[in-house]
Formats: sequence, C-alpha cells, structure tokens
Amino acid sequence: MSEPLIVCEQLCVNLGGAKILQGLSLSVYEGDFLAVLGPNGGGKTTLLKVILGLVKPTTGTVRVFGKEPGYASRRIGYVPQRLDFDRTFPISAMEVVLMGRLSRKRLLQRYGHEDRRKALEALETTGLAELAQRRIGALSGGELQRVLIARALAGEPELLLLDEPTASVDPDMKTTIYDLLDQLKKSHTIVLVTHDTGTIGRHVSRIACLNCTLDMHEPGSTLGRSALDKLYGYPVDVVEHRAPQGHATHQNHRHA
Repeated sequence: MSEPLIVCEQLCVNLGGAKILQGLSLSVYEGDFLAVLGPNGGGKTTLLKVILGLVKPTTGTVRVFGKEPGYASRRIGYVPQRLDFDRTFPISAMEVVLMGRLSRKRLLQRYGHEDRRKALEALETTGLAELAQRRIGALSGGELQRVLIARALAGEPELLLLDEPTASVDPDMKTTIYDLLDQLKKSHTIVLVTHDTGTIGRHVSRIACLNCTLDMHEPGSTLGRSALDKLYGYPVDVVEHRAPQGHATHQNHRHA
C-alpha cells in the first residue's frame, strides 16, 4: 500500500477551553473518497482546518504529504463551508475561479494565459463555462458552490477538502454536485464533510463518524442504529446502501 497523504495520530484540539477533537487517529490514502459525518460542533470543520494548517493541534501529530500542515498547500484544494463576501460586489465567476491560481503566483504577479486556461478548464469541468462572465450575485446557490469547487480545481490540487458543499442547495443541484464529485474522485483524493447521510454512501469509499472522537467504518463494516444514535445523540433512521465500485455494503442514515 502507498504512503498515506494524510496521517493524524492521537490528535487533540482544544479551543477556548473546550475539547473539539480528542485522540483522533486517521489515515487518508491516494484515491480515497472519505466522508466525514457527525453532528454540528463535532469537530468536522476543525479537522479540515488542522489538515490545512489553519488550526494548530494541542497534542498529537499531523502530516500532510509527509510534511507539517501548511507546507503542501499548493497540492490541496479547499471548498469552505461558507464564503463571507458581498454578493453585490462586481466580480465574475471567472474572476473568482482565477483566485484558485494565487498559490502558484508570486506576490503581485498578474494572471497569465496559463492561469486563464486552467480557470476555464475548471469551469468546464464543473459545467459552468457558459457562466464564466456572469456576476456572482446573479448565480444560484448551487451555481456558486460549483464556482467554489472550480476555484479549488484551478490550483491543480491532488487532494480536495470539501466542507458541506451541498448544505444550502436544492435537491436537484445536490445531485449535480455529487455527479461532479463522482467524476473528480477518478483523479483526486477527496475528503468530504457532509450531512447528506441518506445519500452519501452511494458515492464514497469510506465513512468516518466524528463527534470529538472518531470511529472509522471501512468497506464491509456496518454502521448500525446504536452507533448512529450514539454519534448524533438522538434517534436516527438507518438506510442501507452499497458502497461504490464493488465495495461491500455499508449502512448509512438520515435524520429521524
């Protein structure tokens, strides 16, 4: 087996006196499509920020591409849970996607032909090439999410970290985003934080349940009612699903 891209060993994070992550050990390998499930406040976004080097561990170790977090940022594409900006600001979808090229530019260096080619390629991958010059304020929530995915892709990453990319979009747009991720998993390693617990099992290769501590569910394991009730702290319905590409059956869930 190849060396893992991400290795967390006995990771603990305390913020403001609260234990956010406790004793977390996790390895993510090339080609993984890992879903991270869990309740709000369970540490999912914090885990992504630790991998990115934006939050420092209290104890434990983290290696990303064999280095400390933050030293391989050019190899990672990140789609945040929410983007705080003024939707009335006069900027186009193309200009947003071009921001994904900044990690490859020197300070104050202008975008060149290659940057624009990669940005357009990313828009084509996400099905938004025809909207390249549309103002972001005129985009739907789902279109904006795909623009943010395109921005991440424009940097030519090997690893994609996505924090609830379908949280504020309608069911039809969720389907298009998951179809897109199904294509991207052929060429990228993906870690996806999500609450789409009733559908995600059809797309991912592994499931991690996170609520301060982590419980991995590999292909062929069972994610049953008792484990889900413990994870979420309230009763949930169990939904059986089959893992993709011939993996054994998992069970997943939706909110009761």
